[in-house]
Amino acid sequence: MIDDTTAWNAVLRRDRSFDGRFVTGVLTTGIYCRPSCAARHPAPGNVRFFADGSAARDAGLRACKRCLPDDVARAETAVLAAINAIGASEEPLALAALAAECGYSPAHFQRLFTRHTGLSPAAYARALREERAREALTGNVRVVDAIYEAGFSAPSRFYKSMKGRIGMDPSAWKNGGAGVEIYWTQAATSLGQLLVAWTDKGVCRLSFQEEPETLAMRFPFATVIQSQGDAADLLAGVLASIETPATGAAIPLDVRGTAFQESVWKALSDIPAGETRSYAQIAASIGKPKAVRAVGSACGANPVAVLIPCHRALRTDGTLGGYAYGLAIKTELLKREAE
Repeated sequence: MIDDTTAWNAVLRRDRSFDGRFVTGVLTTGIYCRPSCAARHPAPGNVRFFADGSAARDAGLRACKRCLPDDVARAETAVLAAINAIGASEEPLALAALAAECGYSPAHFQRLFTRHTGLSPAAYARALREERAREALTGNVRVVDAIYEAGFSAPSRFYKSMKGRIGMDPSAWKNGGAGVEIYWTQAATSLGQLLVAWTDKGVCRLSFQEEPETLAMRFPFATVIQSQGDAADLLAGVLASIETPATGAAIPLDVRGTAFQESVWKALSDIPAGETRSYAQIAASIGKPKAVRAVGSACGANPVAVLIPCHRALRTDGTLGGYAYGLAIKTELLKREAE
């Protein structure tokens, strides 16, 4: 159960990411609500927090007719059922069919699914197929066989889906990136030496105090080339994101991860500059409230520091938590964004 201080602050913010994690019982009115309920806030002394609606009902409270807190459990059940159906199906499932199976209209279910997972049902299905394709391509199978095994109806659909996402064609992926050219350079910043690496698709690595030898180890089968001053615009944008991170410069990326990692990275990118979210809030926002530790791992796997702003993720108690490049850099990035 979340501590009372954290819960009350979530209620004051009407924070949707806490919906489903607890309910707020108002003793004077005899009702219980979602944390995000739009009703007028009660006095703190009249509030008691419960793990779920069942516990609140056992205490003699009834559900709020405005925010319908019990629908949160229903929504989570529906989304989990849709995820299972998507994972079990060999063919793409129509939104209307998924929604009807779960008892929602297509438009409402689309919003519901996106709020819980960070992806639309169609995008989630694509990400799942892509993840399966990556796993299959690492095995000793033909590329075409791996594509069909992952659930794609034709190789052309796989290539179209993966265009601009994996930074290399499937044959190169299977061979550990052989034939892919990665350019790199180092630049001095106010936060220390910065290593920037990119492909023809975008930035694939951004790190502080990392040597080129380490970069080569990360991409053992790629051709790693030191830049001779090209890509000046790209480098200028990257440096601007370090010195003035709140500007939010649009920089093309060539990063890849599992469906879960990519949903976490999207949630991080959606956090406005100057704001932070706890690992628990991020987990809740992607529909995985129990995956707090996995969210932390996904943050640690982020290959492009700052550009995917994992420095905006904090522990549930509000402390900084970890950061690959040290808490001093994390603190300074947050300070710059706040300014």
